[in-house]
Amino acid sequence: MESNRFAKNVTDTLYTIAGILFCGFALKGFLVPNQFFDGGVSGISLMIHELYHWNIAIVIILANIPFIIMGAFQVNKTFAIRTFTAIIGLALCLHFIPYPQITSDKLLVSVFGGVFMGIGVGLSMRGGCALDGIEVLALYTGKRVSFTVSEIILGINILIFLVAAFKLGLPTALYSIMTYYSASKTINFVVEGLEEYTGVTIISAQSEKMKEGLVMKLGRGITVYKGERGYLKESFDISQPVDIIFTVVTRLELRRLKNMAHEIDPKAFIFTSVIKEAAGGVLKRVQRH
Repeated sequence: MESNRFAKNVTDTLYTIAGILFCGFALKGFLVPNQFFDGGVSGISLMIHELYHWNIAIVIILANIPFIIMGAFQVNKTFAIRTFTAIIGLALCLHFIPYPQITSDKLLVSVFGGVFMGIGVGLSMRGGCALDGIEVLALYTGKRVSFTVSEIILGINILIFLVAAFKLGLPTALYSIMTYYSASKTINFVVEGLEEYTGVTIISAQSEKMKEGLVMKLGRGITVYKGERGYLKESFDISQPVDIIFTVVTRLELRRLKNMAHEIDPKAFIFTSVIKEAAGGVLKRVQRH
């Protein structure tokens, strides 16, 4: 038990260090030299640095302190301590590591600056901390208003980009929106990876063949709900019992599943849903941090 905990702590630390190095590379190699910025707390820090020319390392620490305090209450103290340590590490990285400026091409800066920033933030999330505290603020606000966390984050970032457009010019704001978009997509990929799971529900008259194909050919576990099908407009009083099949597959397996289901029953009703977290059962999943 102790050895597993030690190994997990070492892995978390390595993830966090790698995340810090990638974020430092994105900031000093792409964003800061070209007066670009990102969304979230990083975007606020870069904007303050650009407008008032304060040291970016100090600004990042000061900008994240309120969110670290929030994190202690919204998540737990361990998360807050890890996040504070990671932010200090990022500030030291920015101050002491002489990252070279990679390019001045605005398109390359907006895309690859966001990609490397997303890799860094995503790795830090896998390490159990946050190099950008905007989601902590969204969790805090979400308990007091009726908006979702995603809607709150979007609203905050819209305000950031509006201020940027007014203070730094519309082209800079538009390029920075591209940076934020590439960063957010990269974060999702780093955290979820290619093994991001998709829930698939199948309603078919050939449910027995469908169950056999899912289990025996695809090697998937299934859950079966008892339901009824029918109730069409022209024959509302007619219905038949049916097995509603639910299974979970990776994105890479989804096309194969749909092809198999179509071969068995071209009229099968199939719909999918995004699975944010999945563990246990017959899933072979790498542990998420």
